[in-house]
Amino acid sequence: MILLLFGPPGCGKGTQAAHLAERFHIPAISTGEMFRAECNAGTELGKAACSIISRGGLVSDEAVESIVASRTARPDCVNGFLLDGYPRTVPQAIWFSALLRQRGLPEPVVMHIDVADEALVVRLTARRQCPACLQIYNAISIPPRVPGICDRDGALLITRDDDRPEVIRQRLRAYDQLTGPILKWYGPRLVRCVDGSQSPGEVRRAVEAIAFEASCAFA
Repeated sequence: MILLLFGPPGCGKGTQAAHLAERFHIPAISTGEMFRAECNAGTELGKAACSIISRGGLVSDEAVESIVASRTARPDCVNGFLLDGYPRTVPQAIWFSALLRQRGLPEPVVMHIDVADEALVVRLTARRQCPACLQIYNAISIPPRVPGICDRDGALLITRDDDRPEVIRQRLRAYDQLTGPILKWYGPRLVRCVDGSQSPGEVRRAVEAIAFEASCAFA
């Protein structure tokens, strides 16, 4: 099965990706993980990509496509894989669909964890971090034992700059502008929307049911 996981900042996408990877014994691959894998493998493509990223540049579509093709051809992807953060543009989605057809693989199942913007603002503005050990808390869902104090080392928790309401809303607008066209291109036949405002357990059961359906089709 081929799963593409989308969701705005704060929707819990990373948690669900890790669960799906463990539950279905497939790799959950992010764009960053792909770059790192190529770098660690010592390929010329990986070295070039990491050099560009380290200078703050953007890796070309051609380079990203080559890295995606290389990573998804590895043995751990033989039973399928989950991509988190790819494709990021409609041209990338078109290229990726052509790659799957070329390899005789099924169309991807596109999961979109959907949460209303204001609910995400509430979630993310409640996030706190320890400046010493970098432990993350949430005043609503994962509070420290003593409000405002890190459980591990007693340091005063802080609100990160990227968790301020105005920054969060800007990130959400950027996400919508980036992802909206991709979801529209895939269309309702391939896109499965999951209500991310539910409890983590309910979201987990929903994404697992979608992935199970995909695994049956893949078999």
